Amino acid sequence: MVSGDKKSKLSYYTELDGVRAIAILMVMFFHFFSDFETDGSIFQFLKRLALKGETGVTLFFVLSGFLITRILLSTRESKNYFYNFFVRRSLRIFPLYYLFLVIYYLTPLFFGGSIPEFGLQIYYWIYLQDFSTTFGWKSEGPGQFWSLAVEEHFYLVWPFLIYYLRERAISFWISVIIVTSFILRIYLSRHYPLIHHFTFTRMDDLAIGAILALLEYHGFVKRRNAIYFLLLLIPVNMVWVLNRFVGPSIVDSLSFLQTSISFCSLIGFVICLQEGNWLKKILTQTPLIYTGKVSYGLYVFHPFCFKLFEIFFITKYWAVNLLGSLVFTYVIASLSYYFFESYFLKLKEYFSNDKVKVAPVSE
Repeated sequence: MVSGDKKSKLSYYTELDGVRAIAILMVMFFHFFSDFETDGSIFQFLKRLALKGETGVTLFFVLSGFLITRILLSTRESKNYFYNFFVRRSLRIFPLYYLFLVIYYLTPLFFGGSIPEFGLQIYYWIYLQDFSTTFGWKSEGPGQFWSLAVEEHFYLVWPFLIYYLRERAISFWISVIIVTSFILRIYLSRHYPLIHHFTFTRMDDLAIGAILALLEYHGFVKRRNAIYFLLLLIPVNMVWVLNRFVGPSIVDSLSFLQTSISFCSLIGFVICLQEGNWLKKILTQTPLIYTGKVSYGLYVFHPFCFKLFEIFFITKYWAVNLLGSLVFTYVIASLSYYFFESYFLKLKEYFSNDKVKVAPVSE
């Protein structure tokens, strides 16, 4: 169980706000270049580069797995462990989530359309949209919300495992989750096109982040061990060697695993670096810190804002459209944070566990 000494050592990693900022920027660039098309060699180069931004969601998952698990490990002997955790998560996630659903479903009325039938909405109201998109159930809602369902399902189960199991048993279940996700990706890919939207094929991303939290809990995340996280990238990124020996479904499943382990290694490397390191200085620059701060709003609103900009302000210059779309999204996300989300975030202080100081979790 957690000792009082370990509680006091749970530190605030400011650089992780910068990592979160990179994750959301990757996703935003991915969606812009995926939905926009024009000629030009520069645009085509950036489009190919931006397609890698889809893995920004994986970075979010790994980061969430790490941050949530370290919080749970540090507070599992605290009074009202479950109550405080679930209330704090609800205050962070639900208000903006459900506000945007209302906005999303009412918006067609302003353009002469109609509100989708509730039967098409229901999966989004109860966090089952990742099931509907995976298995082709008829539904209509914000496309990017599938990842929020995956994280919510993780939040529903993980606190109980952390509370009731010893570290060795937690490690065992992490292994089970990773192996199960890997096998399910191979099996489901033969039957469904969007298996990467499904809870049980993406839970290994969060579990791999949890491994880093366990390593930190046992004192491995130290400055002298930074090199080990970096060296781990070498064998992990040799998956391409298997292309000629195994089927495409196995290679695809391995690539998901490769990406999440790589991100976990990079996060571990970053937090092990000494203060003042050039990489930490970059990740703690004001623009990145601010982007990380409003990242939830950026994630929720960016496809909606991109679409509105396309309708009302589109130009023939893709660079202007990109800059305008980003600025518009930042404005909306900032308004959301300061005039809506912040009121609920302040309430989280009333449900803290022994005032443990932790890195913020704003996914």
